[in-house]
Amino acid sequence: MVGTLTNETVKVIKNDELTVAQLKERKPQSLIFSPGPGRPQDAGQMENYLRAFIGHIPILGICLGHQAIGEVYGTKVVHAKQLMHGKSSSIHLTHPDNLFAGCPESFTGARYHSLVLERNSLASALKITAESQDGSIMAIADDVKQVYGLQFHPESIMTEHAVGQQIMRNFLQLAEAVYA
Repeated sequence: MVGTLTNETVKVIKNDELTVAQLKERKPQSLIFSPGPGRPQDAGQMENYLRAFIGHIPILGICLGHQAIGEVYGTKVVHAKQLMHGKSSSIHLTHPDNLFAGCPESFTGARYHSLVLERNSLASALKITAESQDGSIMAIADDVKQVYGLQFHPESIMTEHAVGQQIMRNFLQLAEAVYA
């Protein structure tokens, strides 16, 4: 999806392909951490990349990436009340920010996860920007450091297409603004 929304070159890097130093040498202007299986601490260098780049460039985490952001900030990742593999849910914006500019207050989003961020341990630097009808955290943000996490999948065919594209377009605009 990102490749269709920008003229910039998109590079896909596996989470265990590069050391932090090697990734720094590439001088990324932003990072998007994608979904994946398992727990954040088992996702190669993902958490190390986050620690190295948070506060330096805009970051977006999707699903596993969202959970990794929470964990790096000190939030617990716990089992969801219900497995949500390939299910759609109503997502409600609670504290909309720039990532959700132009999006409706409620929309359908695709969920593919068995883990969630624990609300009671949410790091104080993070705010909840969206949740599902079951109360699960669906989006977080540290607006000061331009770090955003989405538990749902904006790229999925089960997420309202216009909303998923708008979210990704907004992130790309936030990233471009840093270097304008």
